[in-house]
Amino acid sequence: QVQLVESGGGLVQAGGSLRLSCTASGRTFSRYVTGWFRQPPGKEREFVAAINWSGSSTYYTDSVKGRFTISKDNAKNTVYLEMNSLKPEDTAVYYCAADKTMGTTSAEYDYWGQGTQVTVSS
Repeated sequence: QVQLVESGGGLVQAGGSLRLSCTASGRTFSRYVTGWFRQPPGKEREFVAAINWSGSSTYYTDSVKGRFTISKDNAKNTVYLEMNSLKPEDTAVYYCAADKTMGTTSAEYDYWGQGTQVTVSS
């Protein structure tokens, strides 16, 4: 079992930055793939970024490439999502998720956090 807790969300003006953290408890989290997803108001949950267990491979949805960076610190059981140049359309509840294989859809991840709200004002 893996338990995930997100933090770092908040209200920021367009062009600003936030760093989200996803801290895990449970065995062998360092061997898991971790993904970030988001759910904008009234929309479906969508993939944002993912990182493999070693941190050597990362994937991003096109809309955040060059603005968001996913990273991990296995010693701290934590995955980060650094978000820069934020836009109002980035407003969403952001979730981290973990699984043993890489994926870009919600169905491919077994473990989920409770989510953290990110609001970007124009």
